[in-house]
Amino acid sequence: MLTFFKRIAVRRSPWLLLAISALLLEFAALYFQYQMKLDPCVLCVYERTAVAGIVIAGLVAMLYPALLLIRWMALLIWGASASWGLFLALKHTGIQLFPSPSNTCDFAANYPSWAKLDEWIPWLFQPTGFCDEIQWQFFGFTMPQTMIGVYVIYLSILLVVICSELFVKERRLFKS
Repeated sequence: MLTFFKRIAVRRSPWLLLAISALLLEFAALYFQYQMKLDPCVLCVYERTAVAGIVIAGLVAMLYPALLLIRWMALLIWGASASWGLFLALKHTGIQLFPSPSNTCDFAANYPSWAKLDEWIPWLFQPTGFCDEIQWQFFGFTMPQTMIGVYVIYLSILLVVICSELFVKERRLFKS
């Protein structure tokens, strides 16, 4: 199984699939915001940023996935983005399920000065809602609870790919 993941990690199509899957999540977020009229909170837009990082990871790897340096750069971006997203989704879930005056989030986004996404792309990264509001549920799961599952899936796949990178030797991949 690890050999399979090692073989596909050096091709562009799996990385394109990674980018497309995350891009579809971004489109879903826009659908929820603009069609279903659900206002995103600060943590929602930060989670969107984490998903955008996964899109970027897929695009970086697509540049030249056979080059080990490019693959590892993409894996690091993927891991950092999915881990940060999971942290945010867990925090968001805690705010929704255990509301208290001490367990809140900001109303305005606090992006660094070199990446003011809420100002540059306000239609995607401008928060307008409150973190403690549960506006949507699917089979009893809130939006951040659903995103916990999404991030766990991304991190699980990442773990398998990293294991394949570490434990499968290159010489076994390309037999003539």
